[in-house]
Amino acid sequence: MIRLSHIKKSFRVSRRAGGIKNAVGSFFRRQYDTVEALADISFEIGDGEMVGYIGPNGAGKSSTVKVMSGILTPDSGECVINGRVPWKQRKEHVSELGVVFGQRSALWWDVPVADSFELLQAIYSVDPIEYRRNLDRLTEMLDLSQLLQTPTRQLSLGQRMRCEIAAALIHSPKILFLDEPTIGLDAVSKIAVRDFVADLNRERGTTVILTTHDMQDIEALTKRIILIGRGRILLDGQLSDLRHRFEGRRRLTAEFTGSADLTALPEGASLLTLDGREGLSAVSDGSHRAVFAIDGSPSALISLLSGKTELTDIAVESTSIDEIVVNMYREYGV
Repeated sequence: MIRLSHIKKSFRVSRRAGGIKNAVGSFFRRQYDTVEALADISFEIGDGEMVGYIGPNGAGKSSTVKVMSGILTPDSGECVINGRVPWKQRKEHVSELGVVFGQRSALWWDVPVADSFELLQAIYSVDPIEYRRNLDRLTEMLDLSQLLQTPTRQLSLGQRMRCEIAAALIHSPKILFLDEPTIGLDAVSKIAVRDFVADLNRERGTTVILTTHDMQDIEALTKRIILIGRGRILLDGQLSDLRHRFEGRRRLTAEFTGSADLTALPEGASLLTLDGREGLSAVSDGSHRAVFAIDGSPSALISLLSGKTELTDIAVESTSIDEIVVNMYREYGV
């Protein structure tokens, strides 16, 4: 169980104008601003849940993950994870925790990846049999066989991220924090990582908190979304409910032959384009393609079209997860 209650965290950031004069002056009198990274964060996550923790840049996502990891100590508030306070019982806490930061490396830069894994085995006191079993599975699932003997500094970003994910899982953690885990990965690798994380959650009941700007990761892995903005929790709900609430108008594309009078459309439907031209409502004989915007079910529009002309193809395009998130951001002003 993860429980955060009224967590607050601020930082002092030095500010100065450009120029040599201001640079010299800053040695004697430095000016600071206080940045409130986390203003009031409260939520609970149950064992085995997979949660998407999303928000714009600077919203406080990584700061929250660092508090839950024990890296940062909050100014006030409570954070209890599996009965422990992360920054007070760090050794016991991190033994059950796996963390992947897309912009930070847990691997040693100048040694082969396999050596980094062995060092992590020693740090976490992983049983040799369990370590070998985990390593074999991770190597197969993440396609690491050609990378294990390569120094980390010689890996591409995508290769390194696959190794970072393996490093976070080498000790079979109960909780996994993924902060931009698929950054730099190609399409094949992204799907492999998503499948692996889903299998890990299903087979071992691993609790997963996913922080990312890739909404396809969110849609593929999580059912619950927590939206953070300006250091505060703005929204917490099931992805299916949020999709229904923030989904815009869907698009229906119809291809048909013959004539059709499109002046009288069902309620909630409007014609966007006809044969690539806007503002037309009726056509004569020939082959045509019309695009409509619809609210709710498309069945009424399809029935009307099928009664007026010969349909050759129908496609309904739902609002993408990216558009839904943009609508969420717009409503909450983040």
